[in-house]
Amino acid sequence: MKSIEYALPDPANVLPEILLELEHYTEGPVIDQQGNLFFTDLAGHHIWQWKDQIAKIWATGVRPNGQDILRDGSMLVCDSEAGCIVKYDVKGNIVERMGEGLIGEISVRCPNDIVIDHEHGFYFTDSVRNSGAVFFIGFDGTQMLVADEIDFANGIAISPDGLSLLVAESYQNRILVMDLESPGRVSNKRVFAELPINPTNQQTGNLPDGIAFDPAGRLWVAHYGMQVVQVLSASGDLVATYDTGIPLTSNLCFMGTDLIVTGGFAEPGPGRVSRLPIF
Repeated sequence: MKSIEYALPDPANVLPEILLELEHYTEGPVIDQQGNLFFTDLAGHHIWQWKDQIAKIWATGVRPNGQDILRDGSMLVCDSEAGCIVKYDVKGNIVERMGEGLIGEISVRCPNDIVIDHEHGFYFTDSVRNSGAVFFIGFDGTQMLVADEIDFANGIAISPDGLSLLVAESYQNRILVMDLESPGRVSNKRVFAELPINPTNQQTGNLPDGIAFDPAGRLWVAHYGMQVVQVLSASGDLVATYDTGIPLTSNLCFMGTDLIVTGGFAEPGPGRVSRLPIF
């Protein structure tokens, strides 16, 4: 980032730039330490790598979705159809599958998004209507149910101070927050922010999806069905809205001074990856 202030630009001056058009709807953007962008295409069964205007298939899954990168460069990927977390090595080879079956007496059904606590393990969401959940798997093999009864748990993030876990509850059009008491254990689940309502009043037009914090501690929300990302203050207030040019905006990540957004125009496709100059 080029400034310590991280002032937000006027949304009228931010125009999305299309990086890629693909056959299938896209998800899970992440950046590695070498500046490579990775994203998934769900129904296309692929994890893609993009750098220097060149995109190539990096690995294959069943229905790869959200993903995050470990310090050694290996990848943890939510495979929604396989019902587990798949670990890939730095060359895209499958190393192991984790989280299959029961965790805390609840079956893992549809892993969607993931965030790594690099000291202890990782959290991932299970996207099911009414009875969605959040799970934790420790690097020591511990498996825990973190939270349940979430109406389609989706995007997930750890606050910059490491004290809170935030989750998009898609079908309630809001962001939840929980206090992190210790790895995998939370308390005081509550509403962090109620999000704007799509004027079409269609249920699928009001689905917060991927979330991520910026360097200033603001939470960015990819709002599926609204063609925007919304920016929330540390207290949950809406401070800005940016048009992504992607009607079904799925997820986001920061790449230098830019915001990378994924999604598409329908599911299973077509899909798009775009860049918004933010900082």
